[in-house]
Amino acid sequence: MTRILVDGSRTNQLGVADAASAGTVTQEELAKRTVYRPGEMLEAVPGLVVSQHSGEGKANQFYLRGFNLDHGTDLRTTVDDMPVNQRSHAHGQGWTDLNFLIPELAVRLDYKKGPYSAEEGDFASAGTASVAYANRLLQGIASVSGGQHGYGRALLADSVDAANGSLLYAIEAMHNDGPFTHPDDYQKLNAVLRYSQGYANNGFNVSLMAYKADWNSTDQIPLRAVQGGQIGRNDAIDSTDGGKSHRYSLSGGWRRTDDDSASKVNAYIIANQLDLWSNFTYFMDDPVHGDQFAQPDKRVTSGVNASHSWHQHTENGSSNTTIGVQLQNDNIYNALLNTEARRTLSVTRQDHIVESSAGLYIENSTRWNAAWRTTVGARVDAYRFNVQSDLAANSGTVNDHLVSPSASVVYGPWQTAELYANFGTGFHSNDARGTTLTIDPKTGLAADKVQPLVRSRGIEFGARTAWLPGLQTSLSLYRLDFDSELTYAGDAGTTEAGPPSRRYGVEFSNYYKPLKWLSVDLDLAYARARSRGYVEEGSYIPGAIEGTGQLAVTVDDGGPWSGSLKLRYFGPRPLIEDNSVRSNASMTLNGRIGWKMRKDLSLELEAFNITNRRDSAIDYYYASQLKGEAAPVDDIHFHPIESRSLRATLIKTF
Repeated sequence: MTRILVDGSRTNQLGVADAASAGTVTQEELAKRTVYRPGEMLEAVPGLVVSQHSGEGKANQFYLRGFNLDHGTDLRTTVDDMPVNQRSHAHGQGWTDLNFLIPELAVRLDYKKGPYSAEEGDFASAGTASVAYANRLLQGIASVSGGQHGYGRALLADSVDAANGSLLYAIEAMHNDGPFTHPDDYQKLNAVLRYSQGYANNGFNVSLMAYKADWNSTDQIPLRAVQGGQIGRNDAIDSTDGGKSHRYSLSGGWRRTDDDSASKVNAYIIANQLDLWSNFTYFMDDPVHGDQFAQPDKRVTSGVNASHSWHQHTENGSSNTTIGVQLQNDNIYNALLNTEARRTLSVTRQDHIVESSAGLYIENSTRWNAAWRTTVGARVDAYRFNVQSDLAANSGTVNDHLVSPSASVVYGPWQTAELYANFGTGFHSNDARGTTLTIDPKTGLAADKVQPLVRSRGIEFGARTAWLPGLQTSLSLYRLDFDSELTYAGDAGTTEAGPPSRRYGVEFSNYYKPLKWLSVDLDLAYARARSRGYVEEGSYIPGAIEGTGQLAVTVDDGGPWSGSLKLRYFGPRPLIEDNSVRSNASMTLNGRIGWKMRKDLSLELEAFNITNRRDSAIDYYYASQLKGEAAPVDDIHFHPIESRSLRATLIKTF
């Protein structure tokens, strides 16, 4: 990915943040990161791992705080205040496709962890990641990239004065095959057009975004087939897997700020469509045609967020009270189909879903004196799920609501340190189809409905310090409970209810800039995830992340040369409830060298998986059946990390 460098550094959160695990990553830091795919930009959030088990056009896999977040459940992600998570999605609840993201336009990444903010609602229990786009660019940019495995990318972006405001435009084209025997042939076109007036806190913007892509998929493959020599690490079992998608959006935001108050409103309408073909079990269910299935999903998402804040100054401190409302509606058509080579054989289910929600919150932040400050809030969420299924018994309307209080206490009488205590409740919604389900559409047997909204409860204690000049350190200890890890199993067309869960964890994050030209990031995290109560098959949660680590070193003295290295450790995980099968750890080393040939022209060289490790990007354990096998076999199924590759980018600014 190419970059625009601007002045700035990691934002010091002393005196600002309500938790040790909250923070802001600036444009300068985002620009220095070496990322293989757009979604990896979120790895700037300490402890967050972004992976992939399929073709490049598919939503990424996310891991954070003891969660395998699948494609986004329990990680609330927004871009310019538009939700990225897709509710009641055909392939997985909270589907988070960030392939439309253009990193060069990102000016800030704000993150929070845990259910401690009244402003955050659905999917926010593990954390939130909010990307903000620029209203204006300091300079235009034209870049062209080329690399191994059929990689190519071109970008043109600039902003010009127009009608008392600024008009920003960006257009991106990309292609990538990856190292796979059957090339991904990932092709995408991406564009942004934004008009704005005023400034970030006093002004408005209106934006159009358009993204379109199609690809082939090399999904996870069975370990036994590789060890037996039937296929190679980069081969596919079903070469017809793949997908195509588009995302078109119209959005606008307005903000007004003065000494005593602040108001903001944003509205959006998003048209998403995905056609996805997958085959994870090969010939287990259908020995003749194979087990490929399709999950088409077409939706229009619309919403409005509005808030108003009052500022008050007291003799010893200050107080800020905010009220807000969040409205969202999803009009969805999705299905689960049995297919062969992307040709439909039969229909498992087809549904029309209208899912509507309203959230109202109030939050007060008060600085009582030089040492103490508090934040107390609550939100109430009301949901309506309406499902019209091709099977009448699975149709219906369900309503649910939750009240979620939260509180934070910060103690910081020192100039260079603060202590934090956080308490809160949150939730995630479940797939609408599970709330009205009475008959399993695949087996025809009776099935149980699920709770529409599932409660989470979190506690966190932390500390932050900047005792050494140039060093920012934070430490947090947390516990997070869920009443039930309920998820819709889109691959099977059913809803599965898991037992209650509990996670304990510790995170240690450091940013050190000992010299003007040198910065070092070191982030370490460990989590323990277990089911609560007696579970016959075992209390481990398959895929739950345990240990992660990241070490990044960046060198940039403002001269013609710059560079960075990033080492990422992704620890082993239980793959089955009794912990008898575990994944191996993986480790990747990426790097970048930049050469500024002249003021307006530079060249960047990026290297991925420099040590060419043969690790897994992701591992699963389940039963599958290959052609010629007499019965299903329980096995590890893995997706390899991409082999070593190089990319070069020529950047012209104007």
